[in-house]
Formats: sequence, C-alpha cells, structure tokens
Amino acid sequence: MPDDTRSRILRVALEEFAARGYNATSLREIAERLGVSKAAVLYHFPSKKQIVTALAEPMLADMDAAVAAASSAPGDQRWAVMERLLEVWLEHRHLLRMGLRDMALASDGPVFERFRDAMALATHVVAGPVPDLSARVRAIQMLGMLSDPVVIFADLPTELLRAQVLAGVRVVFDATAGPPPARTPPPAREPAPARTPVRAGRGRPRALSADLVETAVRMRDSGEYTVAEIAAQLGVSRATLFRHLPPN
Repeated sequence: MPDDTRSRILRVALEEFAARGYNATSLREIAERLGVSKAAVLYHFPSKKQIVTALAEPMLADMDAAVAAASSAPGDQRWAVMERLLEVWLEHRHLLRMGLRDMALASDGPVFERFRDAMALATHVVAGPVPDLSARVRAIQMLGMLSDPVVIFADLPTELLRAQVLAGVRVVFDATAGPPPARTPPPAREPAPARTPVRAGRGRPRALSADLVETAVRMRDSGEYTVAEIAAQLGVSRATLFRHLPPN
C-alpha cells in the first residue's frame, strides 16, 4: 500500500485505537501523531466512524474469502474454515483487539452486519450438515476459541500463537465427533416352542435319537421326573425308553 496521507492516517489510527481505545482517541490526537492538521484528517475521514469502516474493510473481505474458500475445499471443510479464519484474525489481530475492547466494530451498522454474516456462515459450516443444538453451540464455542486468544495474546509471535490456538481448538473439535456408535446387538433368538407331550399309544417311535437319549438321561439323573413322565415328554413308550437308557 502506498505511504500516502490516507494510509498513514489509517495506520496511526489503528495503533492509537489499539493502545488507548477507540473512545479515548480523538481525531486531533491522530493528527498530532501524524504531524498534520486536524483538517487534513477530516479531509480524508470526516469522522472516526469512517476510519473504523476503512480499517475493517480488509479484514471483512479476508473473512468472506476465507469462509468461501474453505467451504469448497477438499477434505474436512469444518477444520479448514477454522484454520483459514485463524489466519485472518492473526493478520488483523490489532484491529480485532480494538473492536472487542471498545465494541467499535459493533458501533458501525454495516461493518457489524458483514462481520455477523461471515460468522454465521462459518458457524453453519463448522456445525456440519443438519446440526442439532449441541452441534451449533459447539461450533460457536470453537470459533470463539480462535479469536479470544488472538486478542488477549496479540503480542506473541504468530507461529507460537497459531500452534497453541489450533492445539486447544483441536481438543474440542475431536470431541465433537463423540465415541463411535454403539454396536447394535443381534436380535435375541426366540425360545424354541415347548415340546407338546405325546400321549402313549399307537404310532409312537420305537427308537430314540442320540440327542433324545441324552435328554432322557439328564431328566432321569435330575431326580425330578419319573420314567412315565420322561416317556410322555419324549413321546415314546416306557419300554422304548428302558431299551435306550443306560444303567445308572
């Protein structure tokens, strides 16, 4: 950017706003820092509000571009949005600090509306498709985790601050995935229908399979059944049962 009077006004104004606060800084003080008259400042910016608007424009444009690029990026778009927004806020950290310190950005309607709209779109991407309330809340929390440390630790080296912020946000981001879904247990088998006792009579089988012999032995050894009851349960005659039962 050429070092013309307008650019110098913006640079000094941002330094003063960040150091002393928007409300505590006057146009006269900005002019004195620049070594020009107040009229020279008013020629370019008739009010402090217009200075804020001009200062915010590059950050707002970068926010719009970051969210748009991340929304179409391959891979995890949720994480891409947060990485790109963090870069914007690291680049404009002093403006962000000034805006949060005095709510100067919120005092300008159009600036606040653009900031709000960009954040709403970022929240929509981070929350994921068809988000519930919990997902939306977590998205807003993670975006707040990006900006707040940048404001508070604005004087730290960029590389260190970036690494620390992303490490903290990653903890919450990974937790939003939650544990893997519980495995659905297989349906319980329905119990086999109880064997209907067969009354003794003609047509009864004359032999027992190995499984039935084993069942008969268990029933006998339990001591809870008589021979007649075992024969009736298995549908055989007592004579057949006696032929197949091994001795005690």
